[in-house]
Amino acid sequence: MSAFIESFDIVATYRKFLKDDPAMTMPVAAIEALVVLLSKTSLSTASELIDILAKAVQELKGGVKNSISLSAGCDMFQRFVLRNIQEYGDWEACKQHLVTNGGLFLKRAKESRFKIAELGLSFIRDDDTILIHSHSRAVTELLLLAARRHVRFSVFVTESRPTGEGRVTAKTLREHGIPVRVIADGAVGYVIQKVDKVFVGAEGVAESGGIINRIGTYQIAVLAKDANKPVYVVVESHKFVRLFPLSPFDIPDDNPASTTFSTDPDLPDEDYDEVLHNSPLLDFTSDNLITALITDIGVLTSNGVSEELIKMWY
Repeated sequence: MSAFIESFDIVATYRKFLKDDPAMTMPVAAIEALVVLLSKTSLSTASELIDILAKAVQELKGGVKNSISLSAGCDMFQRFVLRNIQEYGDWEACKQHLVTNGGLFLKRAKESRFKIAELGLSFIRDDDTILIHSHSRAVTELLLLAARRHVRFSVFVTESRPTGEGRVTAKTLREHGIPVRVIADGAVGYVIQKVDKVFVGAEGVAESGGIINRIGTYQIAVLAKDANKPVYVVVESHKFVRLFPLSPFDIPDDNPASTTFSTDPDLPDEDYDEVLHNSPLLDFTSDNLITALITDIGVLTSNGVSEELIKMWY
């Protein structure tokens, strides 16, 4: 293994991409970091490259919390590399092709959000009242495009504790002239009858068509289902991940304290900051609560997600 590979910090490279471009998603940043690694390696065999990529992916997944969407990007890029290796007999030609097309792969991934916005535009109509949760770049891009196309609508934005990311979304929408009302997460049931439709993003889309997203998404989807309101997931296809969770407890938990109990009266369980610190960040929303997924490869049902994953991997 070369000295460069030994000294290359894949996690630091990944974090630098996210820091330099706040609009970049975790999967795209992961692919960017892997393409940099690939372009700077001097390897003689395909098996050596596969080994290096596998170790880099393992390091990325182990070094980043809440790595569901990152994992989707890593897995997709590994599959992309394996397919290209199988198609080329000459190793040098294969490597050059991988580096060149890795850049094109990234370019398409970055443009996916704008394709989604165009596809999702028909789902927003004049006088709609929309409910969104937390902060999703894909959802925000869709709403901004609708505003630029002079569609008149208003938005409820959940505060999204414990991160409070909903306030970021609210500020962005207001700066573009979109009427917004920030609500507490617990107020969703109160406003749901005033809502015409729900848009949420996703950290990852499971094989079942269910989604892994910011905590509170599941509760919103349940309330929307009960009130007969459609729930649309606005998400990039590079977040499709080979997982099949049945509940939130089937996804990786970076904060085990969120489900522990105690009878110790001296523990600061009721301290507000401590409660926020110990709250889980992600939950799972099953496919039966989702109306459709608006993606860069089309508007899909949950069955469509499974079909697309089969195309990608087999």
